Amino acid sequence: MADTAYPRPQLVREHWQSLDGPWQFTFDNEKKYRHPSDAIEWDHTIQVPYPPESKASGIGDRGFHRSCWYQREFEIQPEGGRVILHFGAVDYQARVFVNGHKVTEHEGGHISFNVDITRALGDQTRHVLTLHVEDDPLDLSKPRGKQDWQLEPHSIWYPRTTGIWQTVWLERVPLTYIDKLRWTPNFEGFEIGCETFIVGEQEEDLTVQVKIRHGDKMLADDHYHIIAGETHRKIALSDPGIDDSRNELLWSPERPTLLDAEITLRHGDVVLDKVKSYTALRSVAINRDRFMLNGRPYHLKLVLDQGYWPDTLLAAPDDEALRRDVELAKAMGFNGVRKHQKIESPRYLYWADRLGLLVWEEMPSSYRFTPLAINRMVREWTEVIERDYSHPCIIVWVPFNESWGVPNLTSTQAHRNAVEALYHLTRTLDGTRPVIGNDGWEASATDLLGIHDYDGDPERLHARYASNTQELFDRRRPGGRILTLDGYPHRGQPIILTEFGGITYRKKPEEGVKDVWGYSLADSDKEFGDTYRRLLEVVNEIPIFSGFCYTQFADTFQEANGLLHADRSPKLPLEQIYNSTRNVKPNAKVQYGI
Repeated sequence: MADTAYPRPQLVREHWQSLDGPWQFTFDNEKKYRHPSDAIEWDHTIQVPYPPESKASGIGDRGFHRSCWYQREFEIQPEGGRVILHFGAVDYQARVFVNGHKVTEHEGGHISFNVDITRALGDQTRHVLTLHVEDDPLDLSKPRGKQDWQLEPHSIWYPRTTGIWQTVWLERVPLTYIDKLRWTPNFEGFEIGCETFIVGEQEEDLTVQVKIRHGDKMLADDHYHIIAGETHRKIALSDPGIDDSRNELLWSPERPTLLDAEITLRHGDVVLDKVKSYTALRSVAINRDRFMLNGRPYHLKLVLDQGYWPDTLLAAPDDEALRRDVELAKAMGFNGVRKHQKIESPRYLYWADRLGLLVWEEMPSSYRFTPLAINRMVREWTEVIERDYSHPCIIVWVPFNESWGVPNLTSTQAHRNAVEALYHLTRTLDGTRPVIGNDGWEASATDLLGIHDYDGDPERLHARYASNTQELFDRRRPGGRILTLDGYPHRGQPIILTEFGGITYRKKPEEGVKDVWGYSLADSDKEFGDTYRRLLEVVNEIPIFSGFCYTQFADTFQEANGLLHADRSPKLPLEQIYNSTRNVKPNAKVQYGI
C-alpha cells in the first residue's frame, strides 16, 4: 500500500477508506473482454496504485499494452448517506463497474475523478469493484507527457504508465454534502474569497458556516445562505497595517503561513456536513519586467522536476517521498519547482503549500496536432485548473511546452490559434495567476517569456543575455527557434531562463538503464560542482532575468542530468548545491528572495 495520507487535503472528512493494495489484474491486448461478467482470467496480482510497468507493482512489464482489467472486493456497511468512489489518476480511458453495474467512464490520464456508487451497493456489505482501462501506447494525439511511444525509452522520454497510478479511495458523505470548495486570496484587499458548492436532496434553508483561524486566533466566523446550491463570498480580514504584522499572515516560501478553515453545512439547526480545509493570503502578479509575490519583486529560483521514481515511475512511492522531494528542493536552495509534463498528486501540492515551495503547473503534451488532440487537452486542462485552483503554492499555469503538439507555430495559423486559445481559456478560468502560452520559444500570447538554452559555457550565456535586449529577440535561439512569433514582439514581460544547465554526471549506475543522455558532461565531483557554480553565478547576475529554472532535480532513467541521483541521494553535499544555487559568496550572509 502506498500510504494512508488523506488524498484530498483541501477538503477533508473523517470517514474514508483506502482501496490501495493488492488487486487482481490482467492485460487484455486483444480486447477479449467487454464486461466483468465475462470469464476474465486474472493472470496477476498488482499492488495499486503502482502502474503495471513499475517494479513496485509486482508485475514490471514495460511492453506495449492497449487494454487491461483490475478487480478487488471491498466491504462497507450500509449505514445511510452516500458513498463516493475516488480515483486519483487512471491512464487513460477508464470504465468503472461496481457489482457488475457500470457506474462511470472517464477519459484523461493525469487528473482525479469520482462517482457516487450508492445505488450500486444496495443493502450488501461486501462488494466487487472492477475497472477496465484502455491506453493506446502509440497514440500521439493524447496528452502523454514524457511517456515514450517507442518500446525502449529514448532521449528525454521515459517508460509508459498504464492504468491506475494514484490512490483509489472511498468516502462516506451525507445525503446533502459539500462537494467542492474554492479559495481565492485577495492580497490587496486583505480578503479571502470562499466559494462552496453543495450536492444533494435538500435545497432550502441551507447555510454554511466558515471559520478561518491563524493558529489559535480566530480570523473569521461567518454564516451564509446557500442559493441554488452555491455560495460566493469575500471574507475580509483585519488588516494589521504594519508590515511586520501583515507579513505574519502572508504566504511565501520563506514564511509559508497557512490559514486553517472549517466549513459546516446546516439545514436549519441540523448539521449535515463538516469538512476541514486551509487557504493562504498571497498574491502573484506581473509588474512590467518583474515577477511579483505579495506586491514585491521576487526572483524565481526554480528546478525542473520530472516527478518520476525508479521503482514506481509516475506514482510516488508514498506520501513521505512527496514530502521529501519538497524538502530536498528547498535544501538545494530553490524557492520553487517547475513540474515538467506532469500533473502532480494533490499530496505533493499539500506539502508545497505546507513547507513553502512555489509550483509551476504544466499540462502534459500530446505530440500530434489534430482536433481530437486539442479537444482532449482542453477537457483535461480544464479539470486540472478546477482541481488545483485553491493551492497557494501554484503561481503559474503552462498549457504548452516547446511547441510540442503545435510544431508549426511559425507557419500554421491553426497551431497559433491553439496556443492563444489555451492561454485565454486559462486566464478566463483563473484570472489570479500568470500564464505562459508556450514555454521555451515561439511565444505569442503569454504573461512571462520563458527561454530554453542549454549552452554549457557560462561565458557564452553571459555574452548572449547580458547584451542589448532587442538584439536578443532579433536572433535565433537553440534549435534554430525564434523567441517570439512575428506579430508578437516582446512587450516588456518578465524574461525567465526556464530551462538551462542539464549537466550529465552519473556517479553510480541505475538498475536497468544502459544509456546516459544529457546536454553537457562532467567527469568528477569537482568538475560537476564547478560547472554548476559558474552557471548559477552567471544566471543569477544577468539583469534581464526575473528568475531561472535549472534542469534538473533528479536523474530520470537515461537522463542523468539531475542534481540528485534517481534515488534522491545528492551528487554533491546539499550545502554546496545550496550555496551555488543562491550564489552565496564565501562568508556572505544568506539572502532569501528579494
